[in-house]
Amino acid sequence: MESRAPWWLYADTAERGRTSRQREWLEAERTDPQHMQRTERWQLIVQGRVQGVGYRAACCNKAHELNLSGWVRNNPDGSVEVQAEGALHQLIELRLWCERGPQGAGVHSVSHSQLAPIREDWFDIRL
Repeated sequence: MESRAPWWLYADTAERGRTSRQREWLEAERTDPQHMQRTERWQLIVQGRVQGVGYRAACCNKAHELNLSGWVRNNPDGSVEVQAEGALHQLIELRLWCERGPQGAGVHSVSHSQLAPIREDWFDIRL
């Protein structure tokens, strides 16, 4: 499922650096305050060297800092799955953080899909 944010598809498919995408997203959300109020739930699958480097704990800390709800867990295929819910600008910031990860991580890709919000009020690490 695609994000309802029209700039997401452009920013995600354009061959640009993360800084350019961040600038595009921030510029787009400033021009449309309606998107800032809507609650969305995203699933992010993070591929690369992301297990055994503190990725889940750091992601949980970042989600708490952004006042997001949801969870993070390791997948058997070596990826990390994040489900996060909150305001669009907070989810975008988490996505940008996930593209870098904590020190020691080597992120190769982050895929995104949109889910129906379930209104959790916490963020935790699942085993």
